[in-house]
Amino acid sequence: MTDEHLDRLVRDADPYRADLVERLGGAEQKLLEEIMSVPKLEAVAEAPPRRGILRRFAGAVAAAAVVTGVIAASTLLPDQPDDTWAGPVGLPSTSASGASGGWELDLKAVESHPRLLIDQPGWKVTTVHGFAEEKGTIAFIKGGREVSMGWYPADLHQRYFKDRLEISAPEPVKVANWSADVFTYSDSDFAAMLKPRDGTFVELRTQSKWTREEFDEMLTHVVRVDAAAFLGALPPEVVTPGRVREESAKILADVPLPPNFDITSLHVAGANDSYQFGAAVTGRVGCAWIAEWIRADRADDEAAVKRAAAALRSSHHWRVLHDMNDEGNYPEVLWATADKVANGNVPGGYEEGLGCDQ
Repeated sequence: MTDEHLDRLVRDADPYRADLVERLGGAEQKLLEEIMSVPKLEAVAEAPPRRGILRRFAGAVAAAAVVTGVIAASTLLPDQPDDTWAGPVGLPSTSASGASGGWELDLKAVESHPRLLIDQPGWKVTTVHGFAEEKGTIAFIKGGREVSMGWYPADLHQRYFKDRLEISAPEPVKVANWSADVFTYSDSDFAAMLKPRDGTFVELRTQSKWTREEFDEMLTHVVRVDAAAFLGALPPEVVTPGRVREESAKILADVPLPPNFDITSLHVAGANDSYQFGAAVTGRVGCAWIAEWIRADRADDEAAVKRAAAALRSSHHWRVLHDMNDEGNYPEVLWATADKVANGNVPGGYEEGLGCDQ
C-alpha cells in the first residue's frame, strides 16, 4: 500500500465506524483490554508530587478568558525611555497570593519573555504556544479581525528585517513604548516588527482583513504587562507548567500507556493551548509505543509486538485526538504512523512528524 493511498484512507475514514471497532475483536481486543487494565493512572493521584508541580492554576486564569481592557495599573510595566528594558515587576509573592510551587513555576515560564496584551475590550486570546524557548506564538481575535504575536531569538532579527524589506519600506512606529517598524504586505495585511530586547524580538501580523487605520489603532492599545497579569489573561484551557501533571492525567485517562511510561515525569514546557498540549502528550505516548514495538520486534518477542500493535491501533479511539481533529492534522498524522507500525512498517522520519525528540 502506498503512502498516498494510506493517507487517503486515513482522511476518508470515520474513526468511530463500527468496523474499526470490530478490527479489535478476538485476540487483539483481549490484548488491548489487558493493556488498558493496568492501573497506571491511579498511581498518578497517589504518587508523591514532583517538586514545584502542585497547584491547579485556576484563580486568575479561570476568571480572565477575555482581555477586557480592565488591567490594573500596577500590572502594567512602567513606560521606559527609548528602548530601555526594566524587566518584570509586580510579581506576587507566594505568601501574598496564597500560591504554591505551581504558580511560581508558571511565572518563571513567562517572566523572561515579552508579555504583550491588547488592552481593549473584546479581544480574546486563542492560540498559545511556546514560552519555554525563544520562539512562540500568541494570537488574539475580536469579531472578524485576528492578529498574532510571534517572538523569535534576537539574533534572527536582522535576517527577518532584511526579508521584510522585500515586502515594503519600513515605517517607524512605537508599540508599547517599544521601537518598531510596520511593513505593508497589501492594503489589508500588515506586520509590525519590534526591535530586539532581552534576547528576543516580537512581530505582530494580521491574520485577516484589516484596514491600515484599524491596525494603527490596535497598536496603540498594545501594552506590556507583568508575568502575573499575562498569565491571568490566558484562557483556562491553556496549560501552564504547574498544571502539566494534572492535565496529562486527564488526557491519558483512556489511553493505554507503554511499559515503564512514567506520567509523573512527563514534561511539556511553556504555556500551550489544548491542541498543542494534546499533541505533545499523545506524541510522547505514541513514540514510546513505537519504540516498544521496535524493541519487541528486534527481540523476537511476539507477545510484546502484538501488545504494542494493539495499543497503536487503539489510538483511533483516544478521545483527546478526536477533540483535536477539527483544529488540525496532528491526529491523522499519528493515526497513519501508528497504523503503519502496527502493520510492520516503521516509516522513516516518524520521530520528527510526531515530535518524539521534544
